[in-house]
Amino acid sequence: MKITNESVVFSFSKKNEAAVCVDVPATIEVETKDCFSNQLCSPEDRMEQLDWDKTNPATGPIYINGAEAGDTLKVTVNKIKIAEQGVACCLEGEGVLGHRIKGAHTKIVQVKEGVAHFAQGIEIPVNTMIGVIGVAPEGEPVNAGTPGRHGGNMDNTMITEGAVLYFPVATEGALLALGDVHAVMGDGEIGVSGLEIPAEVSLTIELIKGRQYAYPILENDESFSVIVSKPTVDEAVIRATELMYDFLTERSELSDTDVVMLMSLAGNLQICQVVDPEKTVRFVFPKVYIDRAEF
Repeated sequence: MKITNESVVFSFSKKNEAAVCVDVPATIEVETKDCFSNQLCSPEDRMEQLDWDKTNPATGPIYINGAEAGDTLKVTVNKIKIAEQGVACCLEGEGVLGHRIKGAHTKIVQVKEGVAHFAQGIEIPVNTMIGVIGVAPEGEPVNAGTPGRHGGNMDNTMITEGAVLYFPVATEGALLALGDVHAVMGDGEIGVSGLEIPAEVSLTIELIKGRQYAYPILENDESFSVIVSKPTVDEAVIRATELMYDFLTERSELSDTDVVMLMSLAGNLQICQVVDPEKTVRFVFPKVYIDRAEF
């Protein structure tokens, strides 16, 4: 099954009409636009001409038959195939360094044979990742540029091929949607843009009934991560740390105090992005130190 980028939403909402309905387990191909809805395709296209109401499109949503509040949606990223060019930008007043620049600036970057050709002598190996992915929240709609408990615009560089995401389902059908793929992006996304690029993403979707975690969890071959978004970095840091502590104490025979010390020795608290309405961090912990290394 494939969903084209003709079916997009600009917010995560339980009121969104499903693009498709699937029984799980299901593998699905999802075609995505870049975060500007493919409006910037040549050096002549300017940010000043953007329709800002069409930014951060998320393809979908996908209605998962049988999903309901209290469940967990398990999403495995199988493959991310990107286009041959992307766009990067910076804008006066936006991002960590927005006060240091004037006007709006765009750069079209060619991507060939696994390398982004940023400038003469500067070639960056691609690290394809999904910026926006999530499910419908319980309450009011959340625009696709904002992260939260539902997922959304987390801009987490670990959401790449092979990653497994666990989302807390808050509404019937879950309503999964995704977009905002990057060819490359640094942790923090300090200038409000990665290398934004259209893509085709292959996902496998499964459902875990009657069990969930408070925020999205990411699993790969080496680690588990708790991903938390809050109005400030400090708030996100504290909540992510607390939730990883809970996650580990449920899966370890260690004493509570040993868990705290082990987290300090072997865990990694990392920033995903600091430029969205809510800031996102992840607490990453190696599987090798977890007695029961499963969700």
